[in-house]
Amino acid sequence: MIKFGPSGNSASFYLMGYKHTEQAPEYLDKFGLDCFEYSFGRGIMLSADKAVKIGRAFAEAGKEISVHAPYFINFANPDDEAVKKSYGYVLDSAKYLKLLGGKRLVFHPAAQGKASRGEAVSRTADRLKVLRDMIYENGLEDLMFCPETMGKLAQIGTLEEIVEFCKTDRVFTPAIDFGHINAREQGSLKTAADYKSRLEYAIDELGYDRVKNFHVHFSKIMYGGRGEIKHLTFDDVVYGPEFEPLAEVIKELELEPYIVSESDGTQAEDARTMKDIYLRVAGC
Repeated sequence: MIKFGPSGNSASFYLMGYKHTEQAPEYLDKFGLDCFEYSFGRGIMLSADKAVKIGRAFAEAGKEISVHAPYFINFANPDDEAVKKSYGYVLDSAKYLKLLGGKRLVFHPAAQGKASRGEAVSRTADRLKVLRDMIYENGLEDLMFCPETMGKLAQIGTLEEIVEFCKTDRVFTPAIDFGHINAREQGSLKTAADYKSRLEYAIDELGYDRVKNFHVHFSKIMYGGRGEIKHLTFDDVVYGPEFEPLAEVIKELELEPYIVSESDGTQAEDARTMKDIYLRVAGC
């Protein structure tokens, strides 16, 4: 079933007196939310024991948990030695994901750097084939590894690039960040048709079964000429994108994604707003 939840703990989590992520399931219950994304963005600073405790709390509450791997990953790095760290970031995150009891791992694929776009994309694709082999060698193929669409022009991660990467193997599932797409494409997502064309493209290329339960990040994002500048909240009326047209398309195409709000400080509140919109659109 479709799931909604926040990326990390919202400002209100702490204002309501909560302190530890083991308490997040109780907090999610107050909003009627279903899932949570734990970020290792700045590195894995979590003990194995703590991960197990968090995972137990989520399992007991019937809430799903995913992780976001460190932001330092760059599979387009021309230095083969440096790329070893990127493999490590993904594999270590996956091992912690198992301790947390989750199934989904989101990661940023690469940055273009000084290479041409074609060179950077090709290098990333080659490294993802190596990563695929490492995933199987480490017995992690039961997890979903989700390369994410990116919001800055200098980053590797257009929708087309992500879809192509996911053709490498079934262990890869697209993480489509609609705020990133909108920022990268200067406000391109306005109507249901705009969303539908993107999702039908992914389905045509990967097949319905591969896309049905895809990963979603959603937030309104300020952008400029080079793409993403910063995440906003649903109070923004300038940049968008809006969720309702996407909700209509998700219902029409009978998709059941895992939808994570990445709003700035109001993640849980905006996740609940998205759930309400979807339930209304779906007639539930």
